[in-house]
Amino acid sequence: MTPNLIDDAPEPRSTRLDHDICVHIFTASAAMVGVCLTVIGILRVVISLRKEDLIGDDLLAVNSMLYLASCLLSYWALRTRNLKRNHRLERTADVIFLVALVFTAVNAGFITWAISAS
Repeated sequence: MTPNLIDDAPEPRSTRLDHDICVHIFTASAAMVGVCLTVIGILRVVISLRKEDLIGDDLLAVNSMLYLASCLLSYWALRTRNLKRNHRLERTADVIFLVALVFTAVNAGFITWAISAS
């Protein structure tokens, strides 16, 4: 019985690395959606105690949607069989994830200064 060389061939290194990046984006963005929702809940408690409204919870909701978009795109990239589509989805998910990370830092600064100023 001869082994099937096509099935036994190792994945190219770039495909393996792309798959790893996609998995990391998927897990990290899903976790960050949960973090954003938790902070929104905490902010709502602070807002109700201080009787002041902050825009920080609205910004976090937008941030949460960015992470969700990144999560869904990376999941789609993991599920697709088309290599070209996989790379395009992965790149888009990566860009959205990085934008969401920067937006998280901006939100953290805004929330910190808004709460300490009031």
